[in-house]
Amino acid sequence: MLKGKAWKFGDDVDTDVIIPARHLTSSDPEVLKLHCMEDLDAGFAAKVGPGDIMVAGTNFGCGSSREHAPIAIKAAGISCVIATSFARIFFRNSFNIGLPILESADAARGIESGDEVEVDLGSGLIKNVSKGWEWQAAPVPGFMQELVADGGLIEHVKKLIAEGKVQKPDSGGPEGPKEEVKKPRGSRMKEIEQEAEPEGRSAPWVEEAPPSESKIPGVPDDDEEEEEEEGEGQEK
Repeated sequence: MLKGKAWKFGDDVDTDVIIPARHLTSSDPEVLKLHCMEDLDAGFAAKVGPGDIMVAGTNFGCGSSREHAPIAIKAAGISCVIATSFARIFFRNSFNIGLPILESADAARGIESGDEVEVDLGSGLIKNVSKGWEWQAAPVPGFMQELVADGGLIEHVKKLIAEGKVQKPDSGGPEGPKEEVKKPRGSRMKEIEQEAEPEGRSAPWVEEAPPSESKIPGVPDDDEEEEEEEGEGQEK
């Protein structure tokens, strides 16, 4: 259960408003949080408390796809964002860094700055404790709740590796990484040619000799005629 004071913003809050581009010289969350929402509320970073909840209108997180935006929000202390709708890339980036978000147009309209809000990610239930109102949003799927609990996608994968549930791409299984065997240049082409030979065919890059024309009995071909002419010349 998440619980905190609401901070409300409007429609089309883009990533450059969430964290202005002039502050993207650093990706350190502790630096980014100091400038979160500063162009809309200069004192936001100093006033927001741990666990507070951000509320907004439509298309929240539009603009560039930078992950700095949800990172700044989370680092500032926001535990959840509720909005009428989110930009799709912001939606994905938020869960990837462990920031839960919920879509609810009714809740976004019914919550005002300063209201005490409770959110149950598992059920999707949103409560405005100050006004006694409730709204039902879509529950956050279990595996996405795990991402949030573990601190984001990267930390979640690290945990699975530590528990032995997945292997590193270069681990080579329980016996460890396998040593790469380097073959001589062109060896694979030679192998293909050898594989094709018993089957009476040629490798794709080998030019096959054209089939010989059927001979008429008693009629020499051109090569035989040339050999006979050369032999007659030598006898003379």
